[in-house]
Amino acid sequence: MDFAWLLAPPLPAGVPRQHLLYRRLRAAIAEGRLSAGSRLPASRALAAELGIARNTVLHAYEQLAAEGCLQADRHGSRVAALPAPASPPLPAQAPRLSQRARAVLRPDQDERSATSTWPLAPGMQDLADFPFRAWRACLERAWRQATPRQLGYSAGGGEPVLREALADHLAGLRGFAVAPEQVIVTAGVHAALELCARLLADAGDCAWVENPGYPPAATALSLAGLRLRPMTVDAEGMAFDAADFRRHPPRLVLVTPTHQYPSGQELSLRRRLALLDGVQAAGGWIIEDDYDSEFRRGGPALPALFGLRPGAPAIHAGTFSKTLYPGLRIGYLVVPPVLAEAFTRAASQTTRPGQAMEQAALADFLRRGHYSAHLRRSRRRGERRQAALREALARHLGDGFGALTLDGGQAGLHLVLRLPESTDDLALARHARQLGLGVQALSRYAQAPLDCRGLLLGYGGTPEGQMDEAVRRLRQALEETVGERRNSASSSRSRG
Repeated sequence: MDFAWLLAPPLPAGVPRQHLLYRRLRAAIAEGRLSAGSRLPASRALAAELGIARNTVLHAYEQLAAEGCLQADRHGSRVAALPAPASPPLPAQAPRLSQRARAVLRPDQDERSATSTWPLAPGMQDLADFPFRAWRACLERAWRQATPRQLGYSAGGGEPVLREALADHLAGLRGFAVAPEQVIVTAGVHAALELCARLLADAGDCAWVENPGYPPAATALSLAGLRLRPMTVDAEGMAFDAADFRRHPPRLVLVTPTHQYPSGQELSLRRRLALLDGVQAAGGWIIEDDYDSEFRRGGPALPALFGLRPGAPAIHAGTFSKTLYPGLRIGYLVVPPVLAEAFTRAASQTTRPGQAMEQAALADFLRRGHYSAHLRRSRRRGERRQAALREALARHLGDGFGALTLDGGQAGLHLVLRLPESTDDLALARHARQLGLGVQALSRYAQAPLDCRGLLLGYGGTPEGQMDEAVRRLRQALEETVGERRNSASSSRSRG
């Protein structure tokens, strides 16, 4: 039998001959081209026929024998009898996902990630301003002081040194009086939400989420089997009344009270107190995502729900993804003492946490004041960039576009440009992305029946010198999108 086909062209680039020979022999055996019991040439003979080293053949034969595809005896190597497949192989198809996953996983989330560093993209700082030198020094100190234990999984609930540093930091930032054991370090805020959903709710329980709201957070709760109840956001934050608690008593309420994303509103003190009362009576828990509290500019923030009153049914969640850099993947929960032990054990048993060295470095970064200094610089930089964005908007969009208004600016890293209800903000955002802008449509954050139109304009990651050109391109997108809509409407009337 001729075996020259084993190394016949085409030969894939970069694949060693011994691996290629093994793969083609294995495929021939699996497909039945080399039948069970047939003998293969001796390694020396096959090497001579193919013009390769004998060790190359020996490697392939030994690997196939180890996998049970070949059997060696005193007469050489023969193909082993393998079980025949029960049925013909099915054609390639997409893997089957659960019904919940198919309902909540949205391809536009991938698009948002791809444009997150573009001009006017919301939710991002300029990573070029990250304090590389100070962070590198903290990492180097952490590695110099490392122990073998820190190369394994991190301690349950997080490294003790970081839990202590975070407890001290939150005492100054938010006025919390908590023990380090109440601080649970997580792999970002999404992991924190998943942990809350697993420990505090059962599949089918009701969870209130903001509408419009942050889609990945709602996705995390939905994938945990919770039944979502979208709650409209108005000028005072999440809106609700006593009837909502009677008809849809929540097991969990996910809220961003300091700077609601994406609208930019703040949950009023009146509603904070009413939410605590209603959730406590329903036997549920509030997950307070303290989004953008570090970037507040409009005076002191209202008290956090966590600690607003003794025994408050609230869990405080935070992250360093926005303030430092997204790839760090370190977030935290602050839980009441009654939940501290369960959350610590669950964090260890369900996620097998790591990043012990990064956690040690972050604790050092906090203790030495680098984080506070970085936040002060970030706030000043954000004020300048927001002012530059407002000036550019006034210059380029001051007239000719009807009733355009701006919301937000007291905290966070973006403004909301409100558009007339007749505007297709999704089409406008797509057009803006074709011009290299990372703006996001407000309506994509909303769930039916809410209808809202606007654009999220991020300024945290766009230097002042680039703001004018970015807004000029935004004006171009507005002109062309509105012009296309007007032409389409005129054409429809003409046909009518």
